[in-house]
Amino acid sequence: VVGKLEGDPLMVRGFYNTLLLTELKINLAEGIFFDMDWASLRKCVPVASGGIHCGQMHQLLYYLGDDVVLQFGGGTIGHPDGIQSGATANRVALEAMVLARNEGRDYVGEGPEILRTAAA
Repeated sequence: VVGKLEGDPLMVRGFYNTLLLTELKINLAEGIFFDMDWASLRKCVPVASGGIHCGQMHQLLYYLGDDVVLQFGGGTIGHPDGIQSGATANRVALEAMVLARNEGRDYVGEGPEILRTAAA
């Protein structure tokens, strides 16, 4: 889907929802094959890591939502202007995508352009 994250986009969302929600209904498209009621079981925070970088922020936000830990290891360290610039690029990209989404823009379709504008 994004980076090294493999699988059908709907199933990825379904698997993430098993960590975030305490109750799920059958949703075959998302890989949920039976109703789940986790009762008092604590929620988990899903983590995306491996092969992700700030240029994919629109996809990461779309597929994984807000409640996720994004670990940009090599995507930060490998920035051509150094680690600090890589960390700044991650933060600027995240804020630009959230702002675009909250303004009602098509942040998935316009993602690369939004990122270019934010980086300027």
